[in-house]
Amino acid sequence: MKFSLIICTYQRPKAIVELLNSVKEQTLYPTEILIIDGSTNNKTNEILKNNSFKNLTYYQVKDLDRGLTKQRNFGISKVAKDSKVVCFLDDDTILEPTYFENLMNTYNSKRDAVGVGGYITNEVQWEKSTNTICSVNYFCLDGFERKEGTRFKLRKFLGLFDATPPGFMPTYSHGRSISYLPPSDKTYPVEFFMGCSMSFKKEIFDTLKFSTYFEGYGLYEDMDFCLRALKMGQLYVDTAAKLEHHHEQLGRPNKYTYGKMVIRNGWYVWRVKYPKPTLKARLKWNLTAIVLLKLRFLNIFTTQQRKEAFTEGIGRLVGWFSLFLNKPNN
Repeated sequence: MKFSLIICTYQRPKAIVELLNSVKEQTLYPTEILIIDGSTNNKTNEILKNNSFKNLTYYQVKDLDRGLTKQRNFGISKVAKDSKVVCFLDDDTILEPTYFENLMNTYNSKRDAVGVGGYITNEVQWEKSTNTICSVNYFCLDGFERKEGTRFKLRKFLGLFDATPPGFMPTYSHGRSISYLPPSDKTYPVEFFMGCSMSFKKEIFDTLKFSTYFEGYGLYEDMDFCLRALKMGQLYVDTAAKLEHHHEQLGRPNKYTYGKMVIRNGWYVWRVKYPKPTLKARLKWNLTAIVLLKLRFLNIFTTQQRKEAFTEGIGRLVGWFSLFLNKPNN
């Protein structure tokens, strides 16, 4: 199965070379690699000229096509016609050698798959569990356990959380992310996966594009696309397709802007899945947003990153009030 890899990058020349070096070690190598560079300097271009990577084509976009979703759409327009799958990776990821092999195996074994996501290994500490009853201090799944966060304990106590499995969106959103799937090497059906590690059948791009509502950094643009792709077939996460995500700080927005995006973009993708939520779901979405906002302000006193917690909290607060005056248009 021929497959293409699109890597959108912005001002991260060293990070992208580290990623491409891990691509070099793959047991199954991409048919083509498209680098879509939105940088405002030539450092990425220069470092790629000094390093050789097979099947690589480099594009540096102008202002018109700069920004994550725009760069992804630009990359899709350049994909080879005979490619069957299009993979996307963030430029600050590092792959394990069998990453692509496992992704393609999932497409071969799951005939209804229109999209498959990979599994991040370096963000959560999981342990194997032999307990038949899961402690309230842990989240347990398929013989593994991880510590339960304060926000989920509080939300359960307040009745603002249900048993919706990881990778699925509850009626009032704010569900468990893909990071709550264990390192079991199993393949799980989901409604969304992480944008840093995703792939789709090329055929869906005949009718779908990444939304340009998400400008620049584009928080939750991955969830938006997944929820729309879900109407065309099933999505999966293959926990055997492993990679690391290193969250390179270069090119990221400040915490105030990030906080606003958490609220406004979060509202946007919730309405993509549930365009007409019930009154109860609306109430729960807003109450949960307020609880999480207060917890973020509490981090001013419980973490070392006090300034970041404060500015993100202010961003969330402004973002929440802005919904009453100017809701995003789906």
